[in-house]
Amino acid sequence: MRIIGIDPGLAIVGYSILDTNENECILTTSGSIQTDKTKSDASRLFEIQTDLQTIIDKYKPQTAGIEKLFYFKNQKTIIPVAEARGVILSVLEKNNIPIYEYTPIEVKQMITGYGRASKNEVAKLVEMSVKYKKLPKLDDTVDSIAIALCCLRSDFISCKNYNNT
Repeated sequence: MRIIGIDPGLAIVGYSILDTNENECILTTSGSIQTDKTKSDASRLFEIQTDLQTIIDKYKPQTAGIEKLFYFKNQKTIIPVAEARGVILSVLEKNNIPIYEYTPIEVKQMITGYGRASKNEVAKLVEMSVKYKKLPKLDDTVDSIAIALCCLRSDFISCKNYNNT
């Protein structure tokens, strides 16, 4: 199973591709789509659409996990993030990729067992859960890995149990 995890944003979209087999979860790739803040929102949204389509064409994920908006502290960023999320959902739908959505609290709960865990706690458990040389430093990218793991765990219980279901 190949899962794409996505942490949406207008400035930075974190993404990761997680592959599973009967014994392990392998982080195939991860990165970010970073848009130029001097460009118009329309141009930035188009860049997200184009870059995400390129990632999907290259890695061909079978399912997707994406962070769901449910509460935002910064009122100035909620609308641009929602717009980016809309573009991302549209690209996933266009490619017939099943979409699973998780709030930040659900991600933390599923990864650490505690919905109010810190970013460091989540990152440590993500690192223990996937096979990869070194986790990325960008929070948005690490968050996308956690979201992909949630997609895996919520639907298939664990990497080991995936092929046995």
